[in-house]
Amino acid sequence: MKKLWLIISILFVSSCKFESTEERSKPLIVVTTSILQDGVNQLVGDLAEVVSLMPAGVDPHLYKASVRDLDLLQNADLVVYHGLFLEGKMTEIFEKLKIQKDLINASAGIAQAELIKNGPEAHAVDPHIWFDVELWAKAMNHVSEKLILWRPDWSSEIESRNTAYQVELSKLDQEISQKAQKLKESNQALITAHDAFAYFGKAYGLEVLGLQGLSTLSEPGLRDLTGLVNFIVQNDIKAVFAEQTISPKAIEAVVAGCTNQNHKIKLAGPLYTDSLDSPGTDAGTYVGMVKTNLDIIYNSLIQ
Repeated sequence: MKKLWLIISILFVSSCKFESTEERSKPLIVVTTSILQDGVNQLVGDLAEVVSLMPAGVDPHLYKASVRDLDLLQNADLVVYHGLFLEGKMTEIFEKLKIQKDLINASAGIAQAELIKNGPEAHAVDPHIWFDVELWAKAMNHVSEKLILWRPDWSSEIESRNTAYQVELSKLDQEISQKAQKLKESNQALITAHDAFAYFGKAYGLEVLGLQGLSTLSEPGLRDLTGLVNFIVQNDIKAVFAEQTISPKAIEAVVAGCTNQNHKIKLAGPLYTDSLDSPGTDAGTYVGMVKTNLDIIYNSLIQ
């Protein structure tokens, strides 16, 4: 707790290393993840500069705020964060920031009944809502509404951009549904390094299993490994998937276990889970990331 208050104190008194509001030609919106950065960029276009605390390829479960982050948060005109404890240790910082900053909690647009919970604790909620495109569309609608409340003069531009983005997301959702149906018919399951795809499985009717829990901080045990290997062999699963922000060692152990039982299986991926790829790449946007994942999953399991 003392460490948290020290961070908050630094945040409030840190010297300005970025342009002040008066010096900037555009408002500065600071977001926490690369996925959120793309979503907010889709809504505001050239109206604002959108900067992410976490660069592409960074695991938000393990992320710790740096001095640069504190400077960015201090100098932001608006802060947009994911919520649902995705940002982990930064959650309390956002609570304190509300005293002096405009904040938007993107996941606040999702009804509690639509969230996947894994226990009675407040933090035991699966934060990976972006793997259900319909839920992500709702989150972006919520952010759009809050942006308009923050800057009413942007109303026309944001409404127009959000409408176009919602159409794009709807098409993406339909594409996933069509391919997921073929995956179900082939009796395949999606098996990944950590349990990030539960919303994907729920939305599109596909069985999903992860070796680790919701957070990459968790460690898989021998029982988890053995059970997963037995499931793969018994159900003739053709591939398992590494993830972009996680060491492949644990999922490689699954492949080794299958090999020991004379079951041929492919280690595919990596899939993009908690971060986009670098800007300008196929998976450098949210829509591009989802399509890239879908292609990898589909081509690896439908052989």
